[in-house]
Amino acid sequence: MREPDPDISVAVASASRLGESPVWHPREQVLYWCDIPGKRLNRFDPKSGALSHWDFDTEPASLAPRLDGALLLAMRDGLWRFDPVRGERTRLAASPYDPAHERFNDGKCDPQGRFWVGTIYEPRDPALAALYCFDGSELKRKADGITNSNGLGWSPDGRTMYWSDTKAHTVYAFDFDPASGELSARREFVRFAARQPGQDLADYGGRPDGAAVDAEGCYWVALFEGQRVLRLSPAGEVVREVRLPVRCATMPCFGGPDLRTLYITTAREGRPAAELAEQPLAGCVLSLRVDVPGLPAHLFG
Repeated sequence: MREPDPDISVAVASASRLGESPVWHPREQVLYWCDIPGKRLNRFDPKSGALSHWDFDTEPASLAPRLDGALLLAMRDGLWRFDPVRGERTRLAASPYDPAHERFNDGKCDPQGRFWVGTIYEPRDPALAALYCFDGSELKRKADGITNSNGLGWSPDGRTMYWSDTKAHTVYAFDFDPASGELSARREFVRFAARQPGQDLADYGGRPDGAAVDAEGCYWVALFEGQRVLRLSPAGEVVREVRLPVRCATMPCFGGPDLRTLYITTAREGRPAAELAEQPLAGCVLSLRVDVPGLPAHLFG
């Protein structure tokens, strides 16, 4: 592996077991993210340096700010309205799966305020995970045939939606109808080479995890075990590679007042002891200043 990008900084040094789904809150101007196996929601205020968290009895996987000031949390046991001030949660929708074998994973709001969330089928085989959409009253199954749902994002004009299957090393694109939320023309956006038996991790490019889209329509994707984040053009071509000081990036998001700070969550859960000794920043939140701002997080509702 080449040396990490010299412009990478440590935004939050407190390590998560599996940091995921970072969201820059457009009203609060703070960063939220989940530690899935740690069953924890984190909040970081870059202006003051304050770091706070909430612990749960089940795994939070993704979140979205709500118009009413609360948060929408996707957890193993369903979708919840969570009030971070009171620390109270109210269930909005039950899990549409057997929580013994499946849980919610990556989730985001579309520009119209609907919450899209996929699942991970934990036995990994067969490919029984799916993608759902929640409009506030009904949770609808919208796509399936994958194992580990990730990589949600929308183009700046809101007419293309991205969705990945991490296990299949593939990012898909759909035509997206903003008014109805209907998906069509599912196609392969980019496919990454799978790791071959016996292949050294140093020679493996990684598999697509979480992602974010910038104002030019480029798709920034974290490559889990690839020690890098890629910026892909709308045509799926690599236009930038950001090398990281840790093996397992999980998801980028754009934040800061100008949306030009790229925050990157990472993981340390299940990693070899030798790797963690060489990569002490595993599980921390990293950051990088970029030239092109990202698209803002959309609010639910």
